[in-house]
Amino acid sequence: MENKKKKKVKKLKYEIDIILPNFNSSEYIDETIKSIINQSFKQWRLIIVDDASDKKTKKILQKYKSNKKIKIFFLKSNKGDGFCRIFGIKKSKSKFIAFIDSDDIWRKNKLKFQYNFMNKYKYDFTYTAYTSFFKKNNFVIKKKILPPYKLNYNKFIKNTSIATSSMMINRKFVKNIKLSKSPNFEDFYLKCQILKKIEYAHCLNKLLLDYRLRENSLSTKSKLRNLFWIWKINRKFNKINFFQNLVSCMMISINSIKKYGLK
Repeated sequence: MENKKKKKVKKLKYEIDIILPNFNSSEYIDETIKSIINQSFKQWRLIIVDDASDKKTKKILQKYKSNKKIKIFFLKSNKGDGFCRIFGIKKSKSKFIAFIDSDDIWRKNKLKFQYNFMNKYKYDFTYTAYTSFFKKNNFVIKKKILPPYKLNYNKFIKNTSIATSSMMINRKFVKNIKLSKSPNFEDFYLKCQILKKIEYAHCLNKLLLDYRLRENSLSTKSKLRNLFWIWKINRKFNKINFFQNLVSCMMISINSIKKYGLK
């Protein structure tokens, strides 16, 4: 009896690995994942790193386990967003990496436009314009955020306009990224490390992200706490002097007030 030749299963080629850290986001995570699945660009793989969430959140994630394009890792103990992003980076294999937070929403053509933008101009790090939105008492307050058209490391530490969920990066520049020991604002340190390796990050001036603001993040107390951690990261990890750090924090404060106001 002749052996039947086995048909080779063609492996899907993913151009973009999307890293999504998640912790207790049952209110938002479903909408976030659906915004990824509905992308017009289809050559993506989603890596969800769940940071020991509650049962309600895990139940929502279980719905997506059968999707071959979605890989979910459940951590046994809470490690923080920074650890989850680095964990996801280590699991990635595609040429590009995109990040999204568990409460943000991508517009349908986000990946398509950004992927084409990077390939056309041979950029290694891009980010997009976005709409920030805040929901309260059935009202939705929206604001368009148009970041600088390009940023290097020195400009970035004075203007943190790059939304993490808008970023796409060539994977070779996120290898060996270190975890910040600061429990807050770890994404600031992540961006600093990448920008030290790249001459410029470039902005795709299209509104491709809906960036969710929560009430606690808009408070003056929250802004002051963020500045404390930026100061600490700048001093301990970025190794900038006192004067540079002072200018960095002042400029970040001014830009934050311009974007989101003061409460």
